[in-house]
Amino acid sequence: MASRSADQRDSSRESRNGGSPQLDAVSLAIIQQLQEDGRRPYAAIGKAVGLSEAAVRQRVQKLLDQGVMQIVAVTDPLTVGFRRQAMVGINVEGDVESIADALTDMSEVEYVVMTAGSFDILAEIVCEDDDHLLGVINKRIRALPGVRSTESFVYLKLKKQTYMWGTR
Repeated sequence: MASRSADQRDSSRESRNGGSPQLDAVSLAIIQQLQEDGRRPYAAIGKAVGLSEAAVRQRVQKLLDQGVMQIVAVTDPLTVGFRRQAMVGINVEGDVESIADALTDMSEVEYVVMTAGSFDILAEIVCEDDDHLLGVINKRIRALPGVRSTESFVYLKLKKQTYMWGTR
């Protein structure tokens, strides 16, 4: 009887789990290591989680390929020329997903979430200045077929931005 490979076992776990990858304790530990320092060497991660550098490299690549995580440089928008940030609440008539999809195609929109409550969608926008923000909201978001109304929450000061929620 042939034994199943780890990839086959992972794949079958994913299908039982509704398509979401099932992460073991080692993968969660690797994610936590990278959340602490995205530039941490694979050798150091391997030492912390009990794997070889090559095994960590393979696991990280699989996590990236599965869309479980991204490794990116997070900037402070103010320091790279973006002087205005806002959260925009959007109410929609009809298909919420089509509006959410259109928002994700806009380069100024950094975050889109479909919600329950006062708004159908919340979108975070990062712009160069107030005129840029006005143009995005008035000429692009409000112009989308199905957008009924918007409410803007302009950021005055960013007090906390973190991606360190761990893997709980």
